[in-house]
Amino acid sequence: MQTTAARLLQLLSLLQTRQEWSGADLAAELGITPRTVRRDMNRLRDLGYPVTGRSGEHGGYRLGPGARMPPLLLDEEEAVAVAVALASAPGVAGSGDRDSSVRALGKLEQLLPGRLRSRVSAVATTTSAVTSHGATVDTATIALIAGACHRSEALRFHYRDGAGVDTSRHVEPYRLVLAGRRWYLLAWDVDRQDWRTFRVDRVAEPRATGRRFSAVEAPDAEAYVHESISIRPYRYRVRVRLYGPAPTLAEHVPAEAAVLTAIDTETCELVAGADSLDVAAMHIAVLGVDFDIHEPAELRARVSALAERLARAGAGARG
Repeated sequence: MQTTAARLLQLLSLLQTRQEWSGADLAAELGITPRTVRRDMNRLRDLGYPVTGRSGEHGGYRLGPGARMPPLLLDEEEAVAVAVALASAPGVAGSGDRDSSVRALGKLEQLLPGRLRSRVSAVATTTSAVTSHGATVDTATIALIAGACHRSEALRFHYRDGAGVDTSRHVEPYRLVLAGRRWYLLAWDVDRQDWRTFRVDRVAEPRATGRRFSAVEAPDAEAYVHESISIRPYRYRVRVRLYGPAPTLAEHVPAEAAVLTAIDTETCELVAGADSLDVAAMHIAVLGVDFDIHEPAELRARVSALAERLARAGAGARG
């Protein structure tokens, strides 16, 4: 059975194919009752579409002047949500193509009825995004990689890692993941015969090879990328139990900095990577909750030393 939204979309499309439709013809075309047609017409009017109707033997429904537009069935909250996403796209997604978002936002305004258009226009004219100063990714690259993931088509590209080493890669792409302000690609590296995570802003000259591959069981993309960027690159693996609820502590732990997993409603486990145990001790301490250290053992000594320094500073013991 069609959902209401799908039926409204089909109804609106039919109204644009002919100057006027009778209620009976619309009911027969959609396989619904005339009463449902009347209800759906009222819904379209509530959404702001200028549907007019005439009763009687020669009556029917038609779209008012200026309504010959591609149908876009969004309620107020949905329309504003899309507008906010487009307005903030460069800042959120790290895209270098600001013009694409502006053009899309302009088209969205044109497709909406007047009442919704004013709200979307308000978002467009009163919001802006602070873009990242780091490397950006153009939308064409995102689209090419996403298409290859969807088609299960192998990719080749040049890649520069964090140490500045350039390599040529042949991969089977599986999923794009947005973590923090950066895009990452989870892919099977054909030459290295292992799963790899690639920062998309470090990918150069990507090209589809035309070779299709059979999908295999892949790791959980979000979890794998999360661990790849927050734990594996670092010298130490830090694992602690925090005596505080995960939802509350998640507000103070950046998603790309650590993996936070609830143990129960009152405690959670934090796993992160660190090159300096002193820095790790400081970051854990400022979370403001008690904690147990599981690994590495050396972190306990660093936490004790930090506690002693803080105690001396609090007592003014150094003058």
